[in-house]
Amino acid sequence: MTYISIELILSIFQIFDSKSAKVVASHQLEIKQLFPNAGWVEEDPKEILSTVKQCIEKAVGKLSSLKLNAADIKAIGITNQRETTVAWDKETGEPLSNAIVWMDVRTAGICDALISGPAGGDKDFLREKCGLPLSTYFSALKMRWLMDNVDAVKTAIAKGRCLFGTVDTWVVWNLTGGKNGGRHLTDVTNASRTMLMDLRTLQWHTELCKFFDIPKEVLPEICSSSEIYGEVKDGVLKNIPISGILGDQQAALVGQCCFEKGQAKNTYGTGCFLLTNTGTEPVISKHGLLTTLGYKLGKNAPTHYALEGSVAIAGASVRWLRDNLGIIKNSADVEPLAASVTDTKGCYFVPAFTGLFCPYWRSDARGIICGLTQLTTKAHISRACLEAVCFQTAELLEAFQLDSGFEVSKLLVDGGMTANKLLMQIQADVTGVPVVVPSMCETTALGAAMAAGAAEGVEVWDLTAVTSTISTVTYKPAMSQQGTCPVNIWGLFH
Repeated sequence: MTYISIELILSIFQIFDSKSAKVVASHQLEIKQLFPNAGWVEEDPKEILSTVKQCIEKAVGKLSSLKLNAADIKAIGITNQRETTVAWDKETGEPLSNAIVWMDVRTAGICDALISGPAGGDKDFLREKCGLPLSTYFSALKMRWLMDNVDAVKTAIAKGRCLFGTVDTWVVWNLTGGKNGGRHLTDVTNASRTMLMDLRTLQWHTELCKFFDIPKEVLPEICSSSEIYGEVKDGVLKNIPISGILGDQQAALVGQCCFEKGQAKNTYGTGCFLLTNTGTEPVISKHGLLTTLGYKLGKNAPTHYALEGSVAIAGASVRWLRDNLGIIKNSADVEPLAASVTDTKGCYFVPAFTGLFCPYWRSDARGIICGLTQLTTKAHISRACLEAVCFQTAELLEAFQLDSGFEVSKLLVDGGMTANKLLMQIQADVTGVPVVVPSMCETTALGAAMAAGAAEGVEVWDLTAVTSTISTVTYKPAMSQQGTCPVNIWGLFH
């Protein structure tokens, strides 16, 4: 039996064999990101939806060569960029603006005003309720900006026609019928990234909605991460149920089978995201991490929470070396170039292009490269770029251990950057713990597939059998523990 997961960073549609957890067929298309002003990052919701549908058609079309067809697909799971926010008209189905992407910082002014005003100067004013600090990162501020600045959004709200949601909500609404009865919903993991959901009741919190002045009626229904939400209304997958939704980092947590308290995974993509399973009770961070939903795999299943450390810039710093400085021609070139030297000659790189997320939460921070001498070469800068990713991860691990009292015995990793063997070895050396890379590094799609296949009424996936099907490579610390980046570098932003 096979079924599908969607990952909406590049619009990837992957078809998995539920017995082996292996990809049977796949197709992906790039989505353009738009940068209309400094610090602004947008995507076209119609392009997102179009690429999803195209990827479905192409991937399903590849099944015939394997003597399979669409009828062999049992369910669909969705994983998505979490905080990316979309507003649309429920009567026309048209987006009311471009989607505001998670890393966009246009809401800095609103954020600062809320902190200095009703929050009384405390960015953690809402943390006990939603687990999150006041930051440009999360969806509520993006919704507030759209309501304040986009006339079409103001008009649609006044007429009772506006719907808000993250990318999962936009895709599900359209696939299940759109303006003709589409389901307006999200799952607990995505809802936990809005700053509007009560961590404990898993419902929209009245006081939080009032704080941001966002009407509840524009928000989607909150569901578990694994249940039948509806069926696809047209296309090659007509009548196939959608039964799994997980935010991308929580999907990787599930895909890495981090089902035990204290297990940790780190995803290396555009940004870097460390999630640690903290069990069935939320742990409110005192060291700059985020308290978030890990997963809830069924309506009546227990809720599992996580602590998360979010780094805004990881793989994006390599692209910056490529596109802005021209140090490398292709992203893959950074590994051999960085490996051509044994150290950075005292060069350090802080890639705070859009501020610093965990554990500092400084939207005003900006990137620096320091320690340059006449001996510094592009190889040293490239190595410093990789080390910066590892130093940031080490800080997150340290914060997790302080918050939870757990010591991480190994770090499970995934994402495109895990193909960089030098990066993985530096990570093991810096943290002093083994780094474990699965044979399939894109575990976000796998996690969504697992949630969909395990849903009541589908039940084609045994969650306990996944780990035995995935081989791994382990990088062990090869030198004495280096610790985190020197405090005189990161401490600039205290």
